[in-house]
Amino acid sequence: MHHHSHNRATLGGKLSAVLVAAGSSVGLGNIWRFPYVAGDNGGGAFLLIYIGCVLLLGLPIMLAEFAVGRTTRRNAVGAYHALDRRWSFIGYNSVLAAFLILGFYFVVSGWTAEYTVHSLTGELASLSTAEEYAAQFEGFISNPWRPLLYTLLFILATHAVIALGVQKGIERSAKVLMPLLFIILIALSIHSLLMPGAAEGMRFLFRPDFSKVTASTLLTALGQAFFSLSVGIGTMVTYASYFKPETNLRHTALNVTLLDTLVAVLAGVVIFPAVFTAGIAPSSGPSLVFITLPGIFNGMPLSMVWSTVFFLLLVVAALTSTISLHEVITAYLHEEWHLSRRSAAWLTTLSTAALATLASLSLGLLGGWRICGLTLFDALDFATANILLPLGGLFTCIFVGWKLDPERFREQLSNHGTLRCRIHGLLIFLLRWVCPVILLLVFLDNLGLY
Repeated sequence: MHHHSHNRATLGGKLSAVLVAAGSSVGLGNIWRFPYVAGDNGGGAFLLIYIGCVLLLGLPIMLAEFAVGRTTRRNAVGAYHALDRRWSFIGYNSVLAAFLILGFYFVVSGWTAEYTVHSLTGELASLSTAEEYAAQFEGFISNPWRPLLYTLLFILATHAVIALGVQKGIERSAKVLMPLLFIILIALSIHSLLMPGAAEGMRFLFRPDFSKVTASTLLTALGQAFFSLSVGIGTMVTYASYFKPETNLRHTALNVTLLDTLVAVLAGVVIFPAVFTAGIAPSSGPSLVFITLPGIFNGMPLSMVWSTVFFLLLVVAALTSTISLHEVITAYLHEEWHLSRRSAAWLTTLSTAALATLASLSLGLLGGWRICGLTLFDALDFATANILLPLGGLFTCIFVGWKLDPERFREQLSNHGTLRCRIHGLLIFLLRWVCPVILLLVFLDNLGLY
């Protein structure tokens, strides 16, 4: 045990633990990837498969990370090192992944902030055709300095929360940002359901179409379940190290999963009525939120209001994710390198800002500079999503399933025997046999190897 774990920060009550962990798992992927993937893969049928995948893959890995974090009360590297030093590489993989993800995530978060400002000033409302929106987006991301400015603003906002510490910064921000996220989502959902294309949009999202379900659907759902919960990256280990001893890990993991899925579904309820009202083919990714949606908002009464509120939603979702990724690196530097929390936060901020600057410029000025044919921005996205995260998840399963003393895991799930825990045997089985096989398949599929 480290000398300073006794005076370590802890999160308040049940709600804090859930909101903080949910903040970590709710990110932009819930909003721009999930709805489209669901609609494209059989709507309601996909939703059912997705929930199954979350229970089969997402929850066990989240609980495994929770147990590792709270047993040791250390950062992602320190936690694995304390349990078995040969396995500390899982922690290093997490810190590296968090660093590389922030490299491009900060840039995209900067775009959301930029678009919130554009909506507020009415600049977006002055455009009319889809081509104009596409041209605006392309022009904006390839402009060298404007995206940088917004990216840096976003990095400073993240830094400010982390610098305030676990309780005053992370916990307090989660208690504001997460309810705000839901209020915005529900307001936008009601607005969307009153649109002419609402019925068609809801059919696309919820009508079970089992003819679209194939073996690859299953892999897509597993991949989405794994990524959308932000497991395999050390955020859950880090946050769980701040949980109180009496926090019920199973309930927390279940609630986080529910909230995460609810955000993803509500995002679909917001987006698709609008898309079908406008008669545009649904799509995914940044083009959906930065090109398609602004064009649609424009055709509505009070377009500026709705567009501003929507981009504010994206800012909030992005901020909760950047905070948790930043904390993974900050906690590691603070505890393992014995830097003060302040210095650790600054070092993280400056190094991620340097990487994000290069990633942002790689979409314009430095566009000629390629890694394996990809811009730095795309390379960071590819390496983290397709290699580091699945590997992190895979090794976490193997470690908790095979190496960690099953008793320790049981103690964490039952809070040292005070809670009944019937699912312990099932969880161990899933972590030993089911999750590794699934992650291996997702991994190979991502790399296009079979």
